Amino acid sequence: MPVNLPGPAGVVSPLELINRGCRTISVDKRVRIGGIIAAVAISIIIITSPGEPLPLPRPTTTSSGSGSVDVLATGLDEPRHLAFYGDRVFLTEKAGRVRVVQDDVLLEEPLAVLRVADELDSGLLGIAVHPDFGENHKLYVYHSYIEDGAAWNRILQITERDNKLEDAETVLDKIPGSRFSNGGVIKFGPDGKLYVGTGSVSDTLHLSQEMDSLGGKILRINDDGSIPSDNPFEGSPVYSLGHRDPQGMAWSSDGTMYASDLGPSKNDEINVIIPGGNYGWPDHECSGGGYEDSILCFDPAIEPGGLVVYSGEQLEFGGSLIMTSLRVGSLYGFDPTDGGLEDRQSILAGLGRIRDVDEGPDGYLYALTSNTDGRGFPDRTDDKLLRVIR
Repeated sequence: MPVNLPGPAGVVSPLELINRGCRTISVDKRVRIGGIIAAVAISIIIITSPGEPLPLPRPTTTSSGSGSVDVLATGLDEPRHLAFYGDRVFLTEKAGRVRVVQDDVLLEEPLAVLRVADELDSGLLGIAVHPDFGENHKLYVYHSYIEDGAAWNRILQITERDNKLEDAETVLDKIPGSRFSNGGVIKFGPDGKLYVGTGSVSDTLHLSQEMDSLGGKILRINDDGSIPSDNPFEGSPVYSLGHRDPQGMAWSSDGTMYASDLGPSKNDEINVIIPGGNYGWPDHECSGGGYEDSILCFDPAIEPGGLVVYSGEQLEFGGSLIMTSLRVGSLYGFDPTDGGLEDRQSILAGLGRIRDVDEGPDGYLYALTSNTDGRGFPDRTDDKLLRVIR
């Protein structure tokens, strides 16, 4: 049964929205940026929580490139990011659906459906699972919306029970948005803080260099949206700046943080992220200019997506940085400390564009294809959630 949340005066009543098959959640959240308090406008999020799920068929195994994979889910619609808890994989579809794969079965009904601005590279993007999910059942998603003709992104905290939406609230809002380069990757780091990769805005590129803007940054916040006291810039959620379009983040066992960043048409980057670092966009790409140098620069572009440093024992990639490529359509593993990709290993190929990758609790790699995003050549079963088993 849908949960009715109170809204402010002037917002359409929950009963009326239920009669329309949806409901409203209104949030008024304030965010402090660089010592300036920015009032966050009240906005409407339309979410539905469906009924009992019905499973799809069990996974099949296939071979591709140098690896073998289980196909856990098919027919996904523009999937973007994935996250884990126990036997569940949570993933986002860009049109606004949060999907669940449980015990290797895709549940037919989404956990939630959000009304988002779904155009080109905007929509429902990143997802993260709270480190204490077993106790608080909290998920975090990053999504795009339009307000008064302006494009924005926000982070929504979702509370779920039994794969159904129970509650939701905004924890960070007014992240500049556009039809392109919204970033959108979110992950909890080993320190328990939520890291957020935000994109630059094409017609105001220098927001990436402006400390009072949330655009073109990697942000670091507490789970309630407040600002950690040990952030590099006092009173600011900004952890690093000068980014264009972050798509992946990962941490090694020694705490080194890596991020992938899409270039405009070339000069895609893999960066080591340091607190307070400036990575140069739009004045600088890859290296030079007095900014932080990337550890890898791709020209021509390969469109790197998700990242993970493999730490499991099921596969022979221990310590490797695993990287997806949208344009090349491969999953690569390489030593991020050797200064290049000469010794890279192709883990997965031949399945088209690969958007995201992560390591599951079982020690295997899980990847999302991205052939239905308008840039690929989908087959009748795309898109897919894959588990790399060899």
